[in-house]
Amino acid sequence: MFVMRAWTAVLLVDNILISDDVVSAQFSCNLGACRGACCVQGTSGAPLEADEIEHVDRALELLRDELRPAARRVTEAKGAWEDIPGAGPATTCVGGAECVFVVFDGPVAKCAIQKAWIEGRTDWIKPVSCHLYPIRIDDLGDMELVNYERMDMCLPGVAQGRRDGMYLSDYLEAPLTRKYGANWYTRFQAACRDRRDAIAESGRAARPAPEGTSPC
Repeated sequence: MFVMRAWTAVLLVDNILISDDVVSAQFSCNLGACRGACCVQGTSGAPLEADEIEHVDRALELLRDELRPAARRVTEAKGAWEDIPGAGPATTCVGGAECVFVVFDGPVAKCAIQKAWIEGRTDWIKPVSCHLYPIRIDDLGDMELVNYERMDMCLPGVAQGRRDGMYLSDYLEAPLTRKYGANWYTRFQAACRDRRDAIAESGRAARPAPEGTSPC
């Protein structure tokens, strides 16, 4: 199901609005802890851009024999993608939740397309919506909104990001550059740093002065 998420946009880089959560959140995916939950939980598959549909179809031809039996049955009946009312194309799912391209490495759900990319068998890594997660992009017509989708399944990534001191905007450098280009990403990062500095300065100014001190 497509849901317009609550947001507060504070940055504008070209025609892209960026929510404050994207600027300030710390995050680094901890796959061993979350076990690839974003690949197997949800109400529909990975959202697809129009030019990604042919890539998904080619991926199915390449990987059909490597998919789980249940996934093969779904793709035989419905194909590798479907049109979600109100949201657009998305990969098909097993049981309404698990992406058909999920393969398991022990208890961890992984992407068969990305596995093939790592092995050099395809030049397409995976849908950009997957690559960007937990960032989601909402189409506002002549603008786009980049927002952070906070989900309990990603709490291990939040904890890992705090331990590593890794900001979400840094962690997702590769997919953001893929989506918007290197020049845009450089300006986006500069805007994020300026915004974080402003938030920190505002926090310092809001703290009361210790008792017995004078502002003069």
